[in-house]
Amino acid sequence: MTFRINRRSLLMTGTLGMGAFSVPGFAQTSNVSTAKGFTHSVASGEPASDAMLFWTRYVPNAGQQVELALKVSKTDDFARPVASGKVITGPWRDYTAKLALDGLEPATVYYYRFRAPDGSVSPVGMTKTLPEDGLKAFRAAIFSCSNLPYGYFNAYGHAADRSDIDLAVHLGDYFYEYKQGGYAPAGGAVDGRWPQPVGEIVHLDDYRLRYASYRADPDLQRLHQMKPMIAQWDDHESANDSWEGGAQNHQPGEEGSWDARKAASIQAYREWMPVSDEPWKTYDIGGLATLFRTETRLLGRTEQPDIAPLFKTADPAKALADFRDVKWQDPAATMMGSEQEIWLADAMAASVKGGKKWQVVGFGTIMGETRAPASAMDWVAPDAEDRVKNYVRAGVLAGKLGLPMNFDNWGGYPAARARFLKSAQEMGSELVVISGDSHNAWAYDLAQGGERAGVEFAGHSVTSPGYESAIKVDPARVADALVRANPELKWCDTSNRGYMVMTIEPDRVTNQWLFCDTILKKSNNLRIGQTASVLRGQKVLSGI
Repeated sequence: MTFRINRRSLLMTGTLGMGAFSVPGFAQTSNVSTAKGFTHSVASGEPASDAMLFWTRYVPNAGQQVELALKVSKTDDFARPVASGKVITGPWRDYTAKLALDGLEPATVYYYRFRAPDGSVSPVGMTKTLPEDGLKAFRAAIFSCSNLPYGYFNAYGHAADRSDIDLAVHLGDYFYEYKQGGYAPAGGAVDGRWPQPVGEIVHLDDYRLRYASYRADPDLQRLHQMKPMIAQWDDHESANDSWEGGAQNHQPGEEGSWDARKAASIQAYREWMPVSDEPWKTYDIGGLATLFRTETRLLGRTEQPDIAPLFKTADPAKALADFRDVKWQDPAATMMGSEQEIWLADAMAASVKGGKKWQVVGFGTIMGETRAPASAMDWVAPDAEDRVKNYVRAGVLAGKLGLPMNFDNWGGYPAARARFLKSAQEMGSELVVISGDSHNAWAYDLAQGGERAGVEFAGHSVTSPGYESAIKVDPARVADALVRANPELKWCDTSNRGYMVMTIEPDRVTNQWLFCDTILKKSNNLRIGQTASVLRGQKVLSGI
């Protein structure tokens, strides 16, 4: 397949560094926190058919606040601006600025730029409004799990340069919260791509600096500059395996109040990302589909089950079976909370009644049922550490009893999953779930009560390592065993990084998993690793 690269986009991104802070090779210096002017280019998000939210960051040489002027035009020379506005920012929001404008035309490309009081101008951004009825196809690039030390964000750069991408969707793990070396290659960060601050991020200033550090990456800047984005957080924007009342990677005795840390992470996210303050939202893509942005981490999620203590009992198999039959099935356990569950069901039903062809729901974590196959012990090297062998052995035992590999995704909340899928079935939804988090690529037929419910396209990571980092056997062997052990799973890949491209048409939704040739150096070479489709009315995958 030939990917079309827009010449105008290349010209625009070629001048990115003339108003933004980006460091070749990402050899970061203190400039990431001391830069002045338009420090991090521009971004757009929260698209509608007639509106858009615009973002930038401007740090003045002196003073506590600054007023920025925004102009929007159909041409990049801004000869005839079609919309404009002003916004005030200051240190209370880390000098980030967001401004939403309406009165725009549907399915239209716009250029935009900010101007500061000193006359300096931001880089020119390009965005596109959502369509109204009549559109025949819509294409979105879908990302998750971007770990700076592991390599270059080639997936971002590749998508930014494609003229056939209407929208970027980020499903979470936009960055990672760990200290330097805490979650990174054993030999150190690729080409010195260490983010700031060097310690684990806990307080508001830490989160702000980590965003500033990641957003200094040229490819991430270019993606934001060239495409509107719909973004939602997962756990690492706060802390690993976070939930409403805590996180695996939060120790109150050392790091203080979880509520304070959670609030800091949310504030920084809403400052630095081109997002509204709404916790969840719908986006109508003309008559084709409705896209649903959800929140499944910090606002309503109950704590994930922990089966580790069960393996310390006299009879682990019995303890696991008892857990499976009672606690695991608890209907009170929830990913979204009752308020959001009701909202999502009502909003999806309204989409169906309104004649939308597809209901596309974005979740941070995988919904498809995934259990460890009995052969998983064969993946472990004979000289592996005992803790690795014990971990895999525990997963195999759990899988034999019908328990999932991962209790941090929907596998830990079977009653909530059943409620969602049953609701989709009852309303007649043409359900497509998109998800991230796992670092690997997956395609599922989702079912409930023995009946079809929809499909799921689960995305691999931009750079975060997958199974290949821990298992030294042929990835094809791993994938085959996983598919054989899981009826809902139709295909997977556990060894490639990249992004997904989803194309929505009236009669089908098609997803491509694109694989980077490398993330160890800057490269624009990606290939299609797999393609799968779902036909309207079928609720199962085809083409795999």
